[in-house]
Amino acid sequence: MLDKFQNLCIEGKSFFCSFTALFFNGLLHRILKGVVAVAIATSLLLGSITPPVLAQTADDIPLPSLPWRSDPPVDGTSLPFPPIPSASEANETLQESTMIRREEPNYLPADAPNILIILLDDVGFGQAEAFGGEIHAPTIQRLWDEGIAYNTFHTTSICSPTRAALLTGRNHQKAQSGTITERALDWDGYLGVIPDTTATLPAVLREYGYKTAAFGKWHNTPATETTKMGPFDRWPTDYGFDYFYGFLAGETSQYEPRLFENTNAIEPPHELPDGSPYHLSEDMANQAVTWLRQRQSYSPDKPFFLYWAPGAAHGPHHIFDELTNKYKGKFDDGWDELRARTFERQKSLAWLPLADDAVDSERPEEMEAWAEIPEDQREFQIRLMELYAAFLEDVDTQAGKIVDELEAEGIRDNTLIFYIWGDNGASAEGQKGSISELLAQNQIPNTVDEQLQALRDQFGTEEDPSGLSALGTPKTDNMYNAAWAWAGDAPFLYTKLIASHFGGTRNPLVVSWPDGITPDSTARKQFHHVNDIAPTIYEILGITPPEEFYGFIQDPIDGVSMEYSFNDADAPDQKTIQYLDNNGSRGIYFDGWYACTFGPLIPWETGSGEDIAN
Repeated sequence: MLDKFQNLCIEGKSFFCSFTALFFNGLLHRILKGVVAVAIATSLLLGSITPPVLAQTADDIPLPSLPWRSDPPVDGTSLPFPPIPSASEANETLQESTMIRREEPNYLPADAPNILIILLDDVGFGQAEAFGGEIHAPTIQRLWDEGIAYNTFHTTSICSPTRAALLTGRNHQKAQSGTITERALDWDGYLGVIPDTTATLPAVLREYGYKTAAFGKWHNTPATETTKMGPFDRWPTDYGFDYFYGFLAGETSQYEPRLFENTNAIEPPHELPDGSPYHLSEDMANQAVTWLRQRQSYSPDKPFFLYWAPGAAHGPHHIFDELTNKYKGKFDDGWDELRARTFERQKSLAWLPLADDAVDSERPEEMEAWAEIPEDQREFQIRLMELYAAFLEDVDTQAGKIVDELEAEGIRDNTLIFYIWGDNGASAEGQKGSISELLAQNQIPNTVDEQLQALRDQFGTEEDPSGLSALGTPKTDNMYNAAWAWAGDAPFLYTKLIASHFGGTRNPLVVSWPDGITPDSTARKQFHHVNDIAPTIYEILGITPPEEFYGFIQDPIDGVSMEYSFNDADAPDQKTIQYLDNNGSRGIYFDGWYACTFGPLIPWETGSGEDIAN
C-alpha cells in the first residue's frame, strides 16, 4: 500500500500523498519501537540481559573495545590512568539498589612530599652572601642551613629555554624552546611551543593527584598567543597547572604589571591588603600563601606542586627607596673591587670547586674598568647597583614568607624545596647602565650622558637636580651596568646570554627536605643541569615518566635524577654528558671535561645594523 502512495506522489498528487506517506511511515516506526521495548523488557525479566550499570568490578566493564584503543596500563607508562568503574549495584527500584562510592586509587607513596620550586630571574653565581657576595639573602641561606647546596648546577643561559627544560626534564631544543618565545620562529627546536611529546612535570603530577599552581613569570607561550583572545591551550593552565597568577611575557613592571589570573587579564591593585604600596614580588608571595591556605582548607589530603617564579631580579629593577638605603655606600668603590672581594670570600667559604687552585677570570675587554668611568657618571652607576641589590634582597625575603607558611601549617618537614638561584647568570642587558632597559634590547644606540640629561630634564627637582631619585620608581625602567653583572657572576667569565662559559649558565641550587635530606654544609660538586629536576622528583615519588601521554608518544627524558647525591656529598657523578647552547655560543660537558666556543652575540654591546646582518 505504501508503494502505491509513493507512486501517486510521483504522478503529481504531492501534498496529499506526502502527508499520507508520512503518516504510514510514522505509524510503522511507532509499532517497531513498541516491539523492541517489549523484547527488552521480557529479556530483562528473564535475566538474559544485564544492564551495563550493574557492573561491580573493573573486569566486568572494560573500556570499549575500539580498534585504536586498548585498556591503558596502571603503571603510569600510559596516562591518563584508566577510569574507575562503578562499585554500586542498580536494580529496578531505589530500595533494591545499593550505592557504594567507588574508591579512587592512590598511585603515590603514602608519604609523598609536597614540592616547592623557587626560581629567581637573572641573578649571578656570586651575588648572595651565602655564596660569597654582598647581597643579603636570608631565605636561601636558611634553606641551605636546613638542606644542601650544589655549586656545579647549570641553566641554559636564558629565560624561556631554562623554564622549558625545568618543567619537562628535556633539553631545551627538544622542548622546542631554543630561544625566548618573543624570538621563536619556524625552525625545529625553536618554535617557542612546548610540544605534546614532552609532557610537563605538573601535568604528570596532576594525573597522580597533586594540586598544582604557578605564580610569577611564565615566558613559555608564543608572544602572538598571549592576548585575551588566546588561544589558551599553551598557557600555564593547559600545561598542568590548576591555577596561575602572574605574567606571560619575559618581564613586566613591578608597580603596574600586566597580570593574568588563569586566563583572565586583571589589573593589579594600587596597594597591598595591609595598605602598603603595591609591589609585584610581595603580591606573588601573598597570592602563593593564599593558595596554600585554600589547599589546606579544601584538600589537605592532596600533596601540592607549587612553582614560584617571580620577575625579580630581571629588569626593570623596581624597588622602594627605603629598602635601597641600606646599601648606600656599599658599592662606592666600583665593580672591579666588588668582584675581587667576592672571589676571595668564595675561596674562604670553600664554595668554589678546587678553591685552593681557583683563579679569577678577567673582565671582558669591551667592558670599562671602574677607573675609566667619568666622575660625573659614578653616582648614577652606583645608584643602579644599590637598587638591584635591594630588589634582589626583597624577592628572597618574599620567598621566605612562603616557607614561613609551610611552617605555620605544619607541613614544612615533608615539603621538598628546590631553590634555583637564577634561570641564568646575571644580566648584561643594561649594557652601560640604563634608565630604560629596552633601549639596549631593541639595539637603540644611546650614551650615558644622554640618559643623565633626560633624567635632569624630566625628573630633576630643587631637592634633586640630577633626577636620580626617579630611578627604581615607575618613572623609569632602570637596569645596571653590564660590569656589575660580570662582578656578580664571579668567578666565571661572561654573563647571561652566553652559554659557552659558566658566567651565563652556572647558578647555585639549594635543596631542602627535612624528612628526606640530612642538612650538610658541604657543597655538592656533581655536575647537574636544570633538566635534572623533573627526573629527580619522579624518582623520589616512584613515578615512571610516561611513554604515552593523552595519546602522544613521549620523547625520552634527557635529565638524570640527583637523588643519589642528596645524602652523599662525595657520590660519583651520574650525569656524564650535557650540552649548553644559546645564540651561537655553546659548550659540551662529557665525563668531567668541558669544551666550548664563544658565539657571535656580545650582550653588553649594542650591535650595528651591519653586525646584525652578518
